[in-house]
Amino acid sequence: MLDIQDISKSFGALEVVKNLSFTVREGEFVAIIGPSGSGKSTLFQLIGGISPLNQGAILLNGENIQQKPGTIGYMPQQPSLLPWRTILENVTIVEELHHRPNIEIARKWLEKVGLASFENAYPHALSGGMQQRVSFLRAIVSEKPILCLDEPFSALDEFTRLEMQAWLLSIWEEHKKSILFVTHSIEEALFLADRIIVLTKRPATIKEEIIVPFARPRSEEIRHCVQFTQLKQQLFHYLKEEKDDAYVD
Repeated sequence: MLDIQDISKSFGALEVVKNLSFTVREGEFVAIIGPSGSGKSTLFQLIGGISPLNQGAILLNGENIQQKPGTIGYMPQQPSLLPWRTILENVTIVEELHHRPNIEIARKWLEKVGLASFENAYPHALSGGMQQRVSFLRAIVSEKPILCLDEPFSALDEFTRLEMQAWLLSIWEEHKKSILFVTHSIEEALFLADRIIVLTKRPATIKEEIIVPFARPRSEEIRHCVQFTQLKQQLFHYLKEEKDDAYVD
């Protein structure tokens, strides 16, 4: 599916990613955590074709996708909604560019996340959290082979965030779409992912890789079990080793 092969990226003299390699298999949910400033968002820009590599290759189903925007479903940290388009039009914009917008599917997703009544509203009328949900849906309806989600729930309140995590898992379990998920939250990574990749501080490379042992479908109860707590502490320790002031949940 997605094969990251020995990639490096620098901005002038600043090394951000160095000799980084990993894979995401078909139908796999992989989370990435790391210290603040370790290059997680830069990694997604490279995979998304927004920024060129200095070294290495990024393959999707065997095809080199370096500097080929539009090959993955990508959601950045900021919603990046077009203010002159309605919410429905923002959700369908990627498919519209490919001359195949599906309004009914977009409406279905808006209803699932409680935004059906806002389909004709404009972004300025929505809260920051609601705008993030619209951006998330835009990645989902693009129907790309892999979704790269950069902290998609970080702008939501805690209760809504937990609801959206459960919702995302239900969608993933139904469709088994490959997901690469960046988060600052150790607990979120443990609850959602099959595998967690821990990055070092900048320049980012892989410090540890953890296979999440919990069976699917996941339930909220696993957050309170001893093994979940132990893994959370272990991952926290890995991050603390890299950067004492890293932000983690």
